[in-house]
Amino acid sequence: MSLQLRDIRLCLEEDESCLALKVAHHLSLDPSQISDLRILRKGIDARKKPRVLRVYTVRFEVDNEEQLLARLGGMAELSRFETTEISKISPLKRRPSVVVVGMGPAGLFAAWQLARHGVAVTLLERGRPVEQRVRDVASFWQRGDLNPRSNVQFGEGGAGTFSDGKLTTRLRHPEIALILRTLVEFGAPEEILWMAKPHIGTDILQRVLRNFRQALIELGVRIRFETRFTLPLMHQGRLCAARLEGGEEIPCEMLVLAPGHSARDTYRELYRSGVRMAAKPFAVGVRIEHPAEMINEIQYGFRSHPELGTADYSLSFNDSKTGRGVYSFCMCPGGEVVNASSEPGRLVVNGMSLSRRASEYSNSALVVSVREEDFSVPGALGGLAFQETLEEQAFIAGGGNWLAPAQNVASFLGRSGGTLRSSCRPGVREADLATLLPAVVVDGLRQALPQFDRRMKGFASAEAVLVGVETRTSAPLRILRADNGQSLSHPGLYPAGEGAGYAGGIMSAALDGLRAAGNILEPLLDRSEH
Repeated sequence: MSLQLRDIRLCLEEDESCLALKVAHHLSLDPSQISDLRILRKGIDARKKPRVLRVYTVRFEVDNEEQLLARLGGMAELSRFETTEISKISPLKRRPSVVVVGMGPAGLFAAWQLARHGVAVTLLERGRPVEQRVRDVASFWQRGDLNPRSNVQFGEGGAGTFSDGKLTTRLRHPEIALILRTLVEFGAPEEILWMAKPHIGTDILQRVLRNFRQALIELGVRIRFETRFTLPLMHQGRLCAARLEGGEEIPCEMLVLAPGHSARDTYRELYRSGVRMAAKPFAVGVRIEHPAEMINEIQYGFRSHPELGTADYSLSFNDSKTGRGVYSFCMCPGGEVVNASSEPGRLVVNGMSLSRRASEYSNSALVVSVREEDFSVPGALGGLAFQETLEEQAFIAGGGNWLAPAQNVASFLGRSGGTLRSSCRPGVREADLATLLPAVVVDGLRQALPQFDRRMKGFASAEAVLVGVETRTSAPLRILRADNGQSLSHPGLYPAGEGAGYAGGIMSAALDGLRAAGNILEPLLDRSEH
């Protein structure tokens, strides 16, 4: 049995080799009594900048553990290290055929979990393998050659492939550890197991995805790229097959639907076929971009330090009159803004970082919550139409050649000064964002920016640039499901992940994919005594 100790602090000049000494001093022990010390968590405390501290939780072993606990039983930071039971492979009474739609985090982890239990899985992805997808995206950024089937939104890995690869989540669940360990097994850096704000980066994610694909193939998963699912087929009130574009049908007993939040054609076909869904609130706005060293100085009190990564931030503001939230989202330290469009004539941007986060810029979405009352089209597809209209206007405002409309923050706030410098690929074109965005979004941003500037002095200065539009923060609807994970209207259909309206990032989507697999496996488990 091991112990764990929280809140061990090192200043930037101290090496991590000092941790054992710090633990021993904290517990009034000789350092020789501490063994097998491992870092469980590492974070940053910059509240008293420029005195920035690194804060650790560590696991260790010690002789006479019970005696130590008895002596220091009142110390809140000290506790036993408890291991968590996760995802045992159990025998099944039978092995049904399951189709999984989508190779984002939800689809990948659902297929992996099912296949590990011996289920026959067919995994469908409308886009291309990550190697080809990377070339397609590069061609789009360089020459404007948009491939509607293979782009920043569609293809192996889902939209998260071209992002920061952030693995933070507020969720507390034992299978979070399983997800992280699996990603490490497939090539992610081991530090994601203990960093307080882990991330992978789009460059390393590509390697992880290739290894993930190979593991699925070795488990017997049949993977079909460039294959678009259209409808679930029913027989006598139960799902019996998946229909593909072109009319092919794949017989199956269950279907995990994890299409990603940009599968608008799939949403519309499901809606026409009677799959129950409902509009839901989401958020739209812009990307805000600053020099990375400027954010470092605001957050740390200095422009850089070899022991610290590029600084991040999280900001929120609530309008007491309207109840609308304005907040930063998907912050990319040392990253870049990218054109993330997936449809001709519609433009949307996103943020992306490589693993080293070494770009001279940092950016974040800055978005305002929108509700069903803001949508001009009523019903379940209202939010989808709302997104499309904004993206069409952004495409026009950018000049119709995939340049993103952008504006200096000072200009947006009605002040003079400031230039238009942005990392955005393929580029930006100056535009009046107040004429492009809905009034509620403009009002929300103009109220929030001065508030954010008070908290982070310089945040709303003329060094900041807004790039539009950010519309795909999450799915604009939810495919309704029951407590057993199945569609309310189509038994055997398991909506999952961000595209189904039940997640908001890589980790929550992966967890929801495991949840969908668990709902399928639960009634199949053979619980008989052997």
